[in-house]
Amino acid sequence: MSEVLPLPRAARAFVSFVALLRVNGFAIAPEQTTAFLEAIALLGPRDPEDIRQAGLATLAPPPERRATYDLLFRIHFLGGEEVGSAEGEDEETVRLQEEGRGDEEPLLADEANVSGEMAVRTEALAERRLAPGGPSDALRRLAREAPSRLPRRRGHRRMRARRGPWADLRRTLRETARNDGEVMRLGRLKRRARPRKMLLLIDVSGSMKARSEDNLRLAHTLMQATPNIEVFTFGTRLTHLTRALRLKRREQALAAAAHLVSDWDGGTRIGDALQAFLAVPRFGSYARGAAVVVLSDGLERGDLSALRDAVAKLSRRAWRLSWLTPLATGARFVPQTEALIAIHRFVDDMADGGSNAAVVAHVLSLRQRRAA
Repeated sequence: MSEVLPLPRAARAFVSFVALLRVNGFAIAPEQTTAFLEAIALLGPRDPEDIRQAGLATLAPPPERRATYDLLFRIHFLGGEEVGSAEGEDEETVRLQEEGRGDEEPLLADEANVSGEMAVRTEALAERRLAPGGPSDALRRLAREAPSRLPRRRGHRRMRARRGPWADLRRTLRETARNDGEVMRLGRLKRRARPRKMLLLIDVSGSMKARSEDNLRLAHTLMQATPNIEVFTFGTRLTHLTRALRLKRREQALAAAAHLVSDWDGGTRIGDALQAFLAVPRFGSYARGAAVVVLSDGLERGDLSALRDAVAKLSRRAWRLSWLTPLATGARFVPQTEALIAIHRFVDDMADGGSNAAVVAHVLSLRQRRAA
């Protein structure tokens, strides 16, 4: 039997780059990885551009994902987060509206971006660099306690138990054979508990500018703590961020997410965003039986009937629907905005979403809230 030789240290960076591409959905065969390493050895690259070109020639990323390839290359080899403008939109980004809605617009998007306090309807496409920073105490608590405190559901598979509704005949017969045919104890079975699906919908409009970065860091922490979670952002577009936030390194994940989201600090079309989410069957299935958490102030400038209908449908699909808004500053919070008043009867919880500590405390209490 031939001995497997260890990977040379100089080649590890190139092989880990291929692994990073695979994690982000690029289909790369082992033969392509070998060809990539051979191209690097042949070129003897003196510049990172030589490595990038070798990857383009051997790993063959599809043309529509070339911008994502370049982003991951910069993150991996150059350690930077600044990216150029993408040539095309991501396949999992749903555009909600046209740029501008006519003369009835009260404010332009760039006028609202100055303060981040007004909700507008216009679309303003922009990229944003997320400031580096370590996890807060609240995020450390979430990472530590989430595996044991997040909601769970009963799975279809069964496991041994002291008490349970089903008899474990296999184990009982095995022990009976050991005891010369005498039944000493009847084994029991119960359904195995599994992590419940979670769905996180994050508002990145101008009125949520102060919370957007913290909410994305919280989403990344939650993504590492539980396998069954999907993350979307919405403003004037609906963007699926699950794949980007699965990256283990926080800086890489946030840089990739910041590149995918193109409607930072722009308009607010919550109803249209939720309607678009429910209209895509693959997306809508994520909410079925899930613990759904919406991080938004609810400052809607679109049609309230669209928002009301979307929240009602989402509530019927979800196991529990929580709406966390920075406007809820106390336990006796009463909705004051038209949008929050319209959806209040459809949500299970309308609570404080103005800080990481408040959001983490609510997420970790979801199991007890449902039991109560």
